[in-house]
Amino acid sequence: MDKTRRIYVAGHKGMVGSAIWRALEAQGYHNLIGMTSSELDLQNQAAVRYFFETQKPEVVIDAAARVGGIMANNNYPYQFLMENMLIQNNLIHCAHWHGVNKLIFLGSSCIYPKMAPQPLKEEYLLTAPLEPTNEWYALAKITGVKACEAIKKQFGRDYISLMPTNLYGPFDNFDLDTSHVLPAMIRKFHEAKEAGNTPVQLWGSGKPKREFLHVNDMADAVLFALDNELPGQLYNVGTGTDLSIRELAELVQHIVGHKGDIQWDSSKPDGTPRKLMDVSKMRNAGWEAAIRLEEGIRETYQWFLANIDAFKQVKL
Repeated sequence: MDKTRRIYVAGHKGMVGSAIWRALEAQGYHNLIGMTSSELDLQNQAAVRYFFETQKPEVVIDAAARVGGIMANNNYPYQFLMENMLIQNNLIHCAHWHGVNKLIFLGSSCIYPKMAPQPLKEEYLLTAPLEPTNEWYALAKITGVKACEAIKKQFGRDYISLMPTNLYGPFDNFDLDTSHVLPAMIRKFHEAKEAGNTPVQLWGSGKPKREFLHVNDMADAVLFALDNELPGQLYNVGTGTDLSIRELAELVQHIVGHKGDIQWDSSKPDGTPRKLMDVSKMRNAGWEAAIRLEEGIRETYQWFLANIDAFKQVKL
């Protein structure tokens, strides 16, 4: 793709958006557009329309969303459904209305049914009920996938959806009330180590299996999609390998250096039993993940340590 094209990265200050921004700059893209939430309220259609009229982006990457773990999804279902629908629908509709021919929509593996066969194939979408603990976020993302599919089918625009597995890395959310499992573990084990290796309590049984992708690999997949006109519309992005939450906890504990006990609270929900992505479509297109999990967690923990003063000011 022409390095001078005006590329708008929605959510460029978040973990995923900032990784995409860094990757674009590293590849020589220099006409990037980023707006903070205080500069542009993506839930306000009039504001988004004015942004497209004045800034005239040629490419849109939608990495903006309200995100969180099981607790946040359970406690704020309306916000996770409505805010995400407003954000993505405004972006997708205004991009189409203003003639943007290339858009990449980022979703999540939670769009697939709770009990779908493993590994998860793209064609399993809408074949069975969702996982109840995150169905609100999943439903919003499904509407975004279908909106992009409809525009591609009806108008021929290159609007595609990339569905990443669980992401982690620098600039992740380490607030224990709203974070996902891996950053929450990093913070819990670190603080327990600092407190004299006190026990760490984790939700569920530890039996569910999850797949994790470093955010820099996700950014690389986005650049791959920018540089290539992929024939399909929906693509899984992951490593194609997973491990149990118990195994993940033991790996994080080892990397952090915590020597205490791990206690599992079986009264808390496990979520979906397994979410392994079938990544054969992206692999056949020419892209694969490169960062090993242990290497990625070590890097993320070092980033956490370098920024720990900011996290200490976050209310738990």
